[in-house]
Amino acid sequence: MDTKPKTILVADDDKAILESITAILNLSGYEVLYVQDGTSVLQAIKAQPDLILLDIQMPGHDGSAVCRQLKRQASTKDIPVMFLSASMDVAHKAREAGADDYLEKPFDMSILQEKVFTLLNRMSL
Repeated sequence: MDTKPKTILVADDDKAILESITAILNLSGYEVLYVQDGTSVLQAIKAQPDLILLDIQMPGHDGSAVCRQLKRQASTKDIPVMFLSASMDVAHKAREAGADDYLEKPFDMSILQEKVFTLLNRMSL
Protein backbone atom coordinates (compact mmCIF):
# COMPACT_ATOMS: atom_id res chain seq x y z
CA MET A 1 0.00 0.00 0.00
CA ASP A 2 1.31 3.44 -0.97
CA THR A 3 1.63 5.65 2.12
CA LYS A 4 3.37 8.53 0.37
CA PRO A 5 1.32 11.71 0.89
CA LYS A 6 -0.41 13.15 -2.16
CA THR A 7 1.25 16.24 -3.60
CA ILE A 8 -0.81 19.30 -4.46
CA LEU A 9 0.53 22.19 -6.51
CA VAL A 10 -1.16 25.47 -5.56
CA ALA A 11 -0.82 28.48 -7.86
CA ASP A 12 -2.11 31.85 -6.72
CA ASP A 13 -0.60 35.33 -6.79
CA ASP A 14 -2.16 36.24 -3.42
CA LYS A 15 0.33 35.28 -0.71
CA ALA A 16 -2.32 35.22 2.06
CA ILE A 17 -4.43 32.75 0.08
CA LEU A 18 -1.38 30.60 -0.62
CA GLU A 19 -0.48 30.51 3.07
CA SER A 20 -4.04 29.64 4.13
CA ILE A 21 -4.44 26.88 1.57
CA THR A 22 -0.98 25.47 2.32
CA ALA A 23 -1.67 25.40 6.07
CA ILE A 24 -5.03 23.62 5.77
CA LEU A 25 -3.78 21.10 3.20
CA ASN A 26 -0.65 20.35 5.26
CA LEU A 27 -2.87 19.71 8.29
CA SER A 28 -4.89 17.33 6.12
CA GLY A 29 -1.72 15.33 5.39
CA TYR A 30 -0.93 16.56 1.89
CA GLU A 31 2.43 17.73 0.63
CA VAL A 32 2.00 21.21 -0.86
CA LEU A 33 4.08 22.94 -3.49
CA TYR A 34 3.18 26.52 -4.30
CA VAL A 35 3.95 29.12 -6.92
CA GLN A 36 2.69 32.63 -7.57
CA ASP A 37 2.44 32.81 -11.37
CA GLY A 38 1.43 30.75 -14.37
CA THR A 39 4.93 30.45 -15.78
CA SER A 40 6.11 28.84 -12.54
CA VAL A 41 3.29 26.27 -12.75
CA LEU A 42 4.73 25.04 -16.03
CA GLN A 43 8.13 24.63 -14.35
CA ALA A 44 6.82 23.10 -11.10
CA ILE A 45 4.78 20.52 -13.01
CA LYS A 46 7.98 18.49 -13.39
CA ALA A 47 7.38 17.33 -9.79
CA GLN A 48 4.28 15.48 -11.12
CA PRO A 49 1.78 16.63 -8.48
CA ASP A 50 -1.37 14.62 -7.89
CA LEU A 51 -3.59 17.71 -8.11
CA ILE A 52 -3.27 21.34 -9.20
CA LEU A 53 -5.21 24.22 -7.61
CA LEU A 54 -4.99 27.05 -10.09
CA ASP A 55 -5.98 30.70 -9.84
CA ILE A 56 -7.30 32.03 -13.13
CA GLN A 57 -5.85 35.54 -12.96
CA MET A 58 -2.10 35.45 -12.36
CA PRO A 59 0.97 37.18 -13.74
CA GLY A 60 2.66 35.50 -16.67
CA HIS A 61 0.40 32.88 -18.18
CA ASP A 62 -3.13 33.05 -16.82
CA GLY A 63 -4.72 29.95 -15.30
CA SER A 64 -6.89 29.23 -18.33
CA ALA A 65 -3.89 29.17 -20.67
CA VAL A 66 -1.90 27.02 -18.24
CA CYS A 67 -4.76 24.54 -17.85
CA ARG A 68 -5.25 24.22 -21.61
CA GLN A 69 -1.53 23.57 -22.06
CA LEU A 70 -1.46 20.95 -19.27
CA LYS A 71 -4.50 19.14 -20.70
CA ARG A 72 -2.85 18.97 -24.16
CA GLN A 73 0.35 17.31 -22.92
CA ALA A 74 0.39 13.53 -22.53
CA SER A 75 2.48 13.71 -19.34
CA THR A 76 0.08 16.09 -17.54
CA LYS A 77 -3.35 15.61 -19.12
CA ASP A 78 -4.56 13.25 -16.39
CA ILE A 79 -3.57 15.47 -13.45
CA PRO A 80 -6.79 16.98 -12.10
CA VAL A 81 -6.98 20.77 -12.14
CA MET A 82 -9.29 22.82 -9.95
CA PHE A 83 -9.71 26.52 -10.66
CA LEU A 84 -9.84 29.02 -7.80
CA SER A 85 -11.23 32.38 -8.78
CA ALA A 86 -13.26 35.38 -7.72
CA SER A 87 -14.43 35.70 -11.32
CA MET A 88 -18.20 35.58 -11.76
CA ASP A 89 -17.85 33.22 -14.71
CA VAL A 90 -15.41 30.75 -13.15
CA ALA A 91 -17.64 27.78 -14.04
CA HIS A 92 -17.65 28.76 -17.71
CA LYS A 93 -13.88 29.38 -17.73
CA ALA A 94 -13.25 26.04 -16.01
CA ARG A 95 -15.29 24.10 -18.60
CA GLU A 96 -13.73 26.04 -21.47
CA ALA A 97 -10.14 25.37 -20.31
CA GLY A 98 -10.73 21.71 -19.40
CA ALA A 99 -10.47 22.06 -15.61
CA ASP A 100 -11.91 19.22 -13.57
CA ASP A 101 -13.58 21.42 -10.95
CA TYR A 102 -13.68 24.97 -9.63
CA LEU A 103 -14.20 26.91 -6.44
CA GLU A 104 -15.28 30.53 -6.18
CA LYS A 105 -13.34 32.91 -3.94
CA PRO A 106 -13.81 33.61 -1.16
CA PHE A 107 -14.34 29.98 -0.23
CA ASP A 108 -14.86 27.93 2.88
CA MET A 109 -11.76 25.85 3.67
CA SER A 110 -13.91 22.81 4.54
CA ILE A 111 -15.37 22.89 1.01
CA LEU A 112 -11.86 23.14 -0.41
CA GLN A 113 -10.85 20.07 1.62
CA GLU A 114 -13.89 18.12 0.41
CA LYS A 115 -13.25 18.97 -3.24
CA VAL A 116 -9.55 18.12 -2.95
CA PHE A 117 -10.37 14.77 -1.32
CA THR A 118 -12.97 13.99 -3.99
CA LEU A 119 -10.69 14.86 -6.91
CA LEU A 120 -7.76 12.89 -5.54
CA ASN A 121 -9.89 9.83 -4.83
CA ARG A 122 -11.74 9.99 -8.15
CA MET A 123 -8.45 10.09 -10.01
CA SER A 124 -6.99 7.13 -8.09
CA LEU A 125 -9.82 4.74 -9.05
